[in-house]
Amino acid sequence: MTRPRILVLGTGGTIVGSAGSATGGGYRAGGLALSAMLDAAAKLGLEAELVGEPIAQIGSQDMGWDQWSALHAACLAACGDPAISGIIITHGTDTAEETALLLDLTLPAGKPVVLVGAMRPADAVGSDGLRNLANGVAVASDPQGGGRGVMVVMGDAVFAAVDVRKAATANIDAFRGFPRGPIARVTPSQITWFGPPHRADAPAAYAWPQSLPRVAILTAGAGMDAKPVEALLGIGCKGIVLAGMGQGNAPGCVLDALAAAAKADIAVVRSSRVDEGMVERNVEVDDDAHGFVAARALGPAKARILLQVLLANGISDPAGVQAAFDNL
Repeated sequence: MTRPRILVLGTGGTIVGSAGSATGGGYRAGGLALSAMLDAAAKLGLEAELVGEPIAQIGSQDMGWDQWSALHAACLAACGDPAISGIIITHGTDTAEETALLLDLTLPAGKPVVLVGAMRPADAVGSDGLRNLANGVAVASDPQGGGRGVMVVMGDAVFAAVDVRKAATANIDAFRGFPRGPIARVTPSQITWFGPPHRADAPAAYAWPQSLPRVAILTAGAGMDAKPVEALLGIGCKGIVLAGMGQGNAPGCVLDALAAAAKADIAVVRSSRVDEGMVERNVEVDDDAHGFVAARALGPAKARILLQVLLANGISDPAGVQAAFDNL
């Protein structure tokens, strides 16, 4: 029986981090080469052939347009290569949810694309990187893994890109899915899917843009004034995502300034700084009157990514942007 061939795209992160001490607190993200991790994985007896392709060797706080463009191109090529069964991206955890959603919106949903990371560096006691990689191989190799969009595999759980978020700074089980929770549980030897593939052979929802427009996240706080809104408009933001209080609220002066921006054709999306919860239209804030969009289940980081993709694809009117948020 031919083993599935899995393309592993390396970007760095804690999963190839080096601490120099098994019990130390500090480490350097991306300190080890992808080849070192694949050499270690080769000793695990995984039922797959892993083919490595380095993209970057950075902490994911530095992930940006150049790395995203290279990842998208490599994933798109692999999607069209009949010799490749699935794709794994080794990635830092800080921005994994953003990369996952960006690729999910702009790749076809045929072959499985799986992001894996680690909460502990490779040379730390109890490192979780190799287990997460082995679990990612199990997902990317599984015949039922395709047609689900981009996924993130962490802590023996499989999350859809639209749901996943990092919910703890350092816990080994730092990732959560909201509102739907994990879509599967996985170990290196077994996967339990909680539902069938729902996007089998679906094309990319949006075209890959030539660039991403400037969209900023504005975090609301008690006692703030409207000056931060003015500052963001002054640097040329085409959109603003409000990380609001509670259900996406903010002081009245801030909402008034954002409403004026919306009237000037700046896209404004209300999300919440709260870790979980829906931000619905016209609950505490009159979105219809202000021209705002409600982020619903998306937190600020992923709301920003979706808004950037929409604006880059020429979708800027509040009704069209709201429909995109509603349809995730």
